[in-house]
Amino acid sequence: MSDHSPTTPPDGPRNGPPVSGREFDVLFDEVRTWGRWADAGRGAWNRVTAGHVRTAVSLVRSGTVVALGRPWDTVPGPDNAKPALHFMSDLGDVEAPEPSAHKDFIGADYHGKAVSHLDAPAHIAYRGRLYGGGAARELVGAGGARFGDVAALGPLVTRGVLLDLPAVLGTEWLEPGRAVHAADVLAAEEALGVTVGEGDAVLLRVGRFRRRRELGAWDPGEACAGFHVGAVPLLAGRGVALLGSDGDSDVRPSPVEGVHSPVHALALAAMGVPLLDNLDLEALSAACAEAGRYAFLLVVAPLNIPGGTGSPVGPVAVL
Repeated sequence: MSDHSPTTPPDGPRNGPPVSGREFDVLFDEVRTWGRWADAGRGAWNRVTAGHVRTAVSLVRSGTVVALGRPWDTVPGPDNAKPALHFMSDLGDVEAPEPSAHKDFIGADYHGKAVSHLDAPAHIAYRGRLYGGGAARELVGAGGARFGDVAALGPLVTRGVLLDLPAVLGTEWLEPGRAVHAADVLAAEEALGVTVGEGDAVLLRVGRFRRRRELGAWDPGEACAGFHVGAVPLLAGRGVALLGSDGDSDVRPSPVEGVHSPVHALALAAMGVPLLDNLDLEALSAACAEAGRYAFLLVVAPLNIPGGTGSPVGPVAVL
């Protein structure tokens, strides 16, 4: 077992040399896809065609269904600064015709480190611009987003690919602060026998919730394993439609000077690629290992929230 503190990588942050703001802007322009699709508000989800869906469905063999969403987390902690709400609104104790009913209320400020959720393109602006170049100040207000909202995306059904880095490296998890580089992605593809392709949903497992269960919670906003910005051009070149992780895809601390969530900026604002944050990928890791394959049918059905910058989700993988 690791005896490192929850927020300190074993050998310091393995992020490589710092990336300057100027270098990041060049990278942003390199992967930017503004103007590529007529339905710009759907961003990279435009890549997923009926053919992609048929291919994904053809991957179902055993019929094993794996839930990827975390339990609704109402307990405050270092990784849950804004706990979700759940209380009963009707206990069926008021005299009424049969049958009696029990009802409950749930609510969450879900953009954080606890709730499994989808980030729509409207969630992130870089230098004041949303995906496609529109001014965030003009397109997102008190009434919600008028461009790139989650309602414009609809459900996504496509091929999912699990990049299980701890399995590849022979570890239980990646320590917080460990950056996943392009070379790691290529090594994972070779070791796992899978290749990321056009329209795929790429899920990165770093073992966050295995570590949390064994060593306790920490603040992943301060330190978490995730993609280095140098890995993004590879994923962009493959034409991915969705990125997800058991973290939030970004390695933290950020390797980019002055940009706290650079992968979010590249994925959402430059490429229009939605993000899945805070997935629990432990059961999927075990299922993929047992099946001997790391590609599967992925189904994501966000809530239909007009103007929403994202949605809580409970994605499902089917092998």
